[in-house]
Amino acid sequence: MLRTILMVIQVITCLVLIGSILLQSGKDPGLSGSITGGAQQLFGKQAKGYEGMLSKLTSVGAALFIIVAIALVAIQ
Repeated sequence: MLRTILMVIQVITCLVLIGSILLQSGKDPGLSGSITGGAQQLFGKQAKGYEGMLSKLTSVGAALFIIVAIALVAIQ
């Protein structure tokens, strides 16, 4: 029973991760951005609003995915 519940949580988490990653806009401006964009990443260009929410959702979803995956392996 616990295994089934964890598997359902794993599938839901997987779908949330897929959706949150696909909804994020690309932040790579190309080759010129890799040369000049390092300073923006270093000094922190904080994402606010919708992008910030998607970033946080992706982080939480990834952490939950890993925790549930480890729990599924542990109870096997």
